[in-house]
Amino acid sequence: MASRGSSSASARKYKTTGHHIEKLFAQEIGVSEEYKNNPQGKKDVVDLSGDTHSVKGGEKKWQIFLYSRNRFINDDGFQALNGIGILLIHCLDAFPLTLKEYQNNKKAFQERLRTPMRDIKDRLQRKALLSAFLNKSFFNSAEVNYLSVFYEGKFHVFKNSDVISALAKNLIVENSDGEQKVVMKFDGNNVAELEMRTDGKHFVRVRFNAIIPKVVALLQKCIEPPKTSKISKNIYVYGVANKTFGKWIFADAPADETDMNERLKQIGLEEETKEVAKKEIKEEAKASPELA
Repeated sequence: MASRGSSSASARKYKTTGHHIEKLFAQEIGVSEEYKNNPQGKKDVVDLSGDTHSVKGGEKKWQIFLYSRNRFINDDGFQALNGIGILLIHCLDAFPLTLKEYQNNKKAFQERLRTPMRDIKDRLQRKALLSAFLNKSFFNSAEVNYLSVFYEGKFHVFKNSDVISALAKNLIVENSDGEQKVVMKFDGNNVAELEMRTDGKHFVRVRFNAIIPKVVALLQKCIEPPKTSKISKNIYVYGVANKTFGKWIFADAPADETDMNERLKQIGLEEETKEVAKKEIKEEAKASPELA
């Protein structure tokens, strides 16, 4: 049976695509080639006002986080979530130390997982706690200012406060069948899932995923309709973000009129060409040490 987790090749593809989308967004808002980011803090792009963006898109699922036990122990933000951090540790502690032990007795360990997963679901049904958990997960507790999603050939920019308000008010929190996950639903459809990753080198981690089209659909339905940004016709800005995003702009001219999907392909080709060139230089150096 094939593994449910992404293969390493697929993971590399997603990571590369994500990097290309970040670069495309940076170009579109007029940030230099060497744009600033901080992936650990969820800051993918820093704009010309110094505001930070979590830039997503390119694949159906968005991995919001994939954390081990140490992250929940050492991160004060999770520890401050009224017991959620401790319950996430309990989920991890439901598993043995090795993947082999788990595979030899899956049902027993899955049974142990039910109680902390049920407790997390109960707590996240409290809207205030759900809001705090989403804020920590999506924006590292408001450290990031915007969620900027590449979807259907355009960038959609949302203010962090609008995102958290819309999600917390409208998501219904439940357990999956068998109580192995916490699922968050909107209009009867799964939008996000909190689950355990138990495959290969990631044994064992807590993974929080969101389905990009479902997240965008919820935000579009619940936040003030978008306006086209003064920065570019390829950027739609929603709700409160219209009052704050693009404060550095003094002209109406778009950054580039080229179709966004074509530009994304171009960025991919440029990055691939750079990697090939680096490889060729290394090979030449090995063949001719005097040139190194």
